[in-house]
Amino acid sequence: MNITAQMVKELRDKTGAGMMDAKKALVEVDGDMEKAAELLRQKGIASAEKKMGRIAAEGRVESYTDSNCGALIEVNCETDFVAKNDDFKALVSGLAKNVAVLNPASVEDFLASKCADCGKVIEDALKEKIASIGEKITVRRFVRYEGAVASYIHNGKIGVLLSADKEDKELLNDICLHIASCAPKFISREEIPQSVIDEETRIEMGKEDLLKKPENIRAKIVEGRVNKIMAERCLLEQPFVKDPNQTIAQLIEGKLTLKAFTRYELGEGLEKRQDNFAEEVMAQVKG
Repeated sequence: MNITAQMVKELRDKTGAGMMDAKKALVEVDGDMEKAAELLRQKGIASAEKKMGRIAAEGRVESYTDSNCGALIEVNCETDFVAKNDDFKALVSGLAKNVAVLNPASVEDFLASKCADCGKVIEDALKEKIASIGEKITVRRFVRYEGAVASYIHNGKIGVLLSADKEDKELLNDICLHIASCAPKFISREEIPQSVIDEETRIEMGKEDLLKKPENIRAKIVEGRVNKIMAERCLLEQPFVKDPNQTIAQLIEGKLTLKAFTRYELGEGLEKRQDNFAEEVMAQVKG
C-alpha cells in the first residue's frame, strides 16, 4: 500500500511520534491507522493517551454553583481574542447559570429552552450574540450535579465540577484543584469497565520488552503494570497534589464521600495545537 504524506501527518498528530517512526509503523501494518498507533504505543515511541486530547477550538470552560446544585459548561468560539473578551466571558457565565437553573437533558433541549433571566429562547439569544461578536459560538457540552458541589476553573481552559455527600468547602475545593492538575478518569476501581482493563492488558502483553519472557512471567509483569496504570487513573488512589504523602482516600477518610466528578479541558478530543494545561495547574500549585 502507498503510504502518503497525509497519512504520516495524521498518525503524527494522533500519537506525537516522529516522521520516520510514523511512516515505518504505517508500512508495517499496511496503512492501518489504528494498528499503527497501537504499534507505536507497544514500542514505547508514543503515548496515545497523552496525545488524544488535542485542542481544536477556542472558547471557555465555566461553572456555576449555589447551595443546591452546580453546573459546568464548555462554550466554543473561533479565536482566542474573542475567548478573552469580557462580553464572551459574561455570556458563558450566564449559560452556566442557566444550565444549573433549567436542568436541561441535552444541548439540544438547552438551546430550545427559555433563558431564566431574559425569557428569550437560548438559541435565539445566542444568535444575537453571534451577530454582535462576529464569530461562530457553540455550546459544546455541560454537566449538572445536585446537592453538595464544588468547582474549580483554571484560566477558562480547565474546569472541574465535583459532587459529594456533604459540604466541606475547603476540602472539596482542594480536591477540585487536584482533579484539574492530575486528571483522574474514575473515582475508584469499582468504576473501571472490564473492557478498559482488558485493553490495557492486551497492549502491555504486546510490548517488545516482554516478548521473549515465558508466558507465566509475562502475565505477572503485565498484571503489575496494569494495576499501576489503573491506580494512576483512580482519584482515590492518587497522591494528593498538595501533600503527596497521603492519597485522596486518606485525605477524605471519615469526612465525606465523593459521588461524582467531571473534568473538562477546552477543545479536548478535537484537533488543534495542544498546551499542557495540567502542568500549568501543577506549577501554580507549587508556586
